[in-house]
Amino acid sequence: MVYDITDLESFQALDTWLIEIEKNSPKDVYKILVGNKCDMENDRRVTVNQGKEYADQNGMKFFETSAKDSKNVAEIFLDLTKENLKRNNAKSLNSNENSKQKPKPTVIKKSDNNNNIPTKKPCCP
Repeated sequence: MVYDITDLESFQALDTWLIEIEKNSPKDVYKILVGNKCDMENDRRVTVNQGKEYADQNGMKFFETSAKDSKNVAEIFLDLTKENLKRNNAKSLNSNENSKQKPKPTVIKKSDNNNNIPTKKPCCP
């Protein structure tokens, strides 16, 4: 979720976007909060602390970026990639554990004794 640090309304709209994400995404979807335009510090309307607090309250990581200066942009994508790989690996491990072959049943052979030896039938009546 991205908001503009120079636009308080964009920050206040986060609740609406969060509701949409929760309605339309898996429960365990990875969410991050990004305050963009940190290169415009003089026009800031949302403090870093407000962003961090919102992210903490909603279980998200928090970044401030500048798309203009490319500040923290790569870090966001690296974080998303690492988290997705970690989650996919965890799912694969769980899937492998659940799909392991069940042990084959033990076959018990009867011992060779006289009861198991076929009897010969006479060839002529």
